[in-house]
Amino acid sequence: MKLLIVEDEPNLLSILRKGLSEKNNEVSVALDGTTALEMIMNHNFDVVILDIMLPDINGIEICRRLRAAKNFVPILLLTALGTTENIVTGLNSGADDYLVKPFKFSELEARIAALARRSTQEHRPNSLIQIEDLEIDNRAKSVKRNGELIQLTAKEFKLLCYLASNSGTILSREDILENVWDINFDMNTNVVDVYINYLRNKIDKPYPNKLIQTIKGLGYLIKS
Repeated sequence: MKLLIVEDEPNLLSILRKGLSEKNNEVSVALDGTTALEMIMNHNFDVVILDIMLPDINGIEICRRLRAAKNFVPILLLTALGTTENIVTGLNSGADDYLVKPFKFSELEARIAALARRSTQEHRPNSLIQIEDLEIDNRAKSVKRNGELIQLTAKEFKLLCYLASNSGTILSREDILENVWDINFDMNTNVVDVYINYLRNKIDKPYPNKLIQTIKGLGYLIKS
């Protein structure tokens, strides 16, 4: 895989670069946010490993700028801030996953592989999903309802796609965590409920027919 590491701490950067290179990855590095943005916009990376705390432009802002520019490269945030609020902020900025420092290298490898795999799956053909007046174009990363374009963050879009791809099926919080975030999160987190609420405000609230439903004690589903 072609990877970009954005990290300004020399020791951690050296460890990550050496370890990932030894796994037959093509590894590039950036020490600051400005350089990272330029490299990402001008090269095709399979996954970006992005530290939040950087000397100029922080990782959260980098995510926001990339998603605003319609660049959907998979991003794994590295953070020393592990509270739910900080995690949600990072994911809502457009990051696809996060890893709290300190972490095990094997877990980093697994998450990188999962992000790359999901990115490949999302670019397969036949990616148009329609449920009543809701239209989801996975390739164009666009969502419309009743013909009106709806702006979603990268993570909101992934969650909607997962729900819509399993229309009529009740999906538990554990199902959603494993398939949208690709990992087994701490099951005490409320991140799924937070993102379901985000989606409802954009997908359902302005329209009389509500598609996203809560099945008490079981989970969520989209159905006509």
